[in-house]
Amino acid sequence: MGMKKDYEDIPGTFVFDADRSREGYHLNQFCISLGKQKNRDAFKADPEGYLDKYPMTPEQRQAVLDRDWNRLLELGGNIYYTSKLAAFDGINFQNLAGLMTGMGVEAYREMMLKGGRPIEGNRYKSEWGEEE
Repeated sequence: MGMKKDYEDIPGTFVFDADRSREGYHLNQFCISLGKQKNRDAFKADPEGYLDKYPMTPEQRQAVLDRDWNRLLELGGNIYYTSKLAAFDGINFQNLAGLMTGMGVEAYREMMLKGGRPIEGNRYKSEWGEEE
């Protein structure tokens, strides 16, 4: 990745910028391919073989196989494209958010209905007093 960016200090966030876009190009191409039924059928029949079409890094490939949603974003996945993989698994966007936060669907839904996470302690990782 390129230079350190101020927004990397935002906790729990992987900003999809130009660097992540380049890093995740093949990962995102795979995910977007799942928009077509013939590709979903091919991926379901032979996940490993289907992934061979996309020259992803070993880490990206493993994150796909593990359905490691946050790792997919960290490795350059775009949330709108990676949600195609979730949809392939029958996971809607709200449920995906619940999984990604570790809160579960109902707790996540309740939090969002109450206005989301509080700002205090969630604005910057540097406020936590921990070294990265």
